[in-house]
Amino acid sequence: MSTARHPRLVIHALLVALLLGAPLPLAGQPAEGVQAFRVGKVITMDAGDTVVNRAVVLVEGGRITAIGRSGEVEIPAGAAVHEHPDLWLVPGMVDAHNHTGGSSSDLHDYVFLTNPGYRTLESVVTESKDIVRAQSGGITSVLLIPGSGNNMSGFGTLLRTGGGLVEEAVVKPYGSIKVAQAGNPEGYFFGGRRTGRSFMNYNTRQTLVKAKEYHDRWTAFETGSAGEAPAIDPIFEGFRGLFRREFVASVHTQGYQVMMTTVDMLARKLGIRTVLDHCTFDGYKIAPLVLKDPTIRVINGPRQLQFDRSVRKIYGNAARWWAGGVRQLGINTDAPVIPQEELPYQATMACYFGWTPYEALKGITAVPAESLMLEEQGTIEVGKEASFGLWTGDPIDPRHHCRVTVVEGRVVYEAEVDRVF
Repeated sequence: MSTARHPRLVIHALLVALLLGAPLPLAGQPAEGVQAFRVGKVITMDAGDTVVNRAVVLVEGGRITAIGRSGEVEIPAGAAVHEHPDLWLVPGMVDAHNHTGGSSSDLHDYVFLTNPGYRTLESVVTESKDIVRAQSGGITSVLLIPGSGNNMSGFGTLLRTGGGLVEEAVVKPYGSIKVAQAGNPEGYFFGGRRTGRSFMNYNTRQTLVKAKEYHDRWTAFETGSAGEAPAIDPIFEGFRGLFRREFVASVHTQGYQVMMTTVDMLARKLGIRTVLDHCTFDGYKIAPLVLKDPTIRVINGPRQLQFDRSVRKIYGNAARWWAGGVRQLGINTDAPVIPQEELPYQATMACYFGWTPYEALKGITAVPAESLMLEEQGTIEVGKEASFGLWTGDPIDPRHHCRVTVVEGRVVYEAEVDRVF
């Protein structure tokens, strides 16, 4: 924890540590000892959609060790007990499209139309004001990606919002490769000239093909099919995990024409695990293509409504994807386009325009975590990372707010102590 950010929290923790003779936990490290969170309700978001009323969640070493009804879970002697009988314990929220975890000027580096070797890892800022605002909204992880002014802006970093050292906050240094299909990159060449979609698709495709050829050469060597190791290429080395499907391509794409191209080129022909970001306008029309590949994910936002000129009606984007049969559906903010702490409010807007609250809550917790292959978060289950928020009620209801945010078992935000907004 930063004393500049949470002076009262740190002073209180320091006094307790001095009185008890215990070391003060460092920001970015899992909390030591057993903790018990006694709450009014636990929304697990697990495969069975389990809800536990009047519950206790035990945490040790930053992991969840037990979940159950109060009285059925034994709280060990000496455990630190957090009494919140009126609050809901909800999985930490995950934003799959974020630009606030690092220096903005570094994230928007448009030197080339594709930046295949660029990484956001070097620009991570773990205790910025934006990270604090994320904590205040119950967001425990974000995918920090470069901007969308070029077709391939580099590798995104999957980052916890718990502060501390970079190596402690980073979940995956390669969280995605950021691709932008049309839209913003069309203004890449200035002076009155624009980049056309034909060239953009060609440029993206030939960059990915070169990266795959590099991966295939190394795979042949590693499996004994080739006798001599290829030369290491720092530009394409990071793509090897992409073609091993260890992380995803997060694709800034809107409108069904370019989204069809994305699905065909990345998912179908190159075998890349693909997350479709934004997915607004009439993008919902490609729902049948998405359903053919169970690994494709749709993360809608931050635009939650669309005027359909063909029928002269306003529709909710998430509701149209849902009506098309897409069930693994998430929500993003594109922060700072929408402030990071308003991720749950974006889900609320999706419900206002036709979606359902429980699925919307899943769309900012379990779905984006699974989509980004963030196996440790997204649900409240034994063995998983203890990253969650304690809410005054349903996060999809804008009358409620996050009172406490916990990352890896550490309380990183308390509204009663240092409320942000």
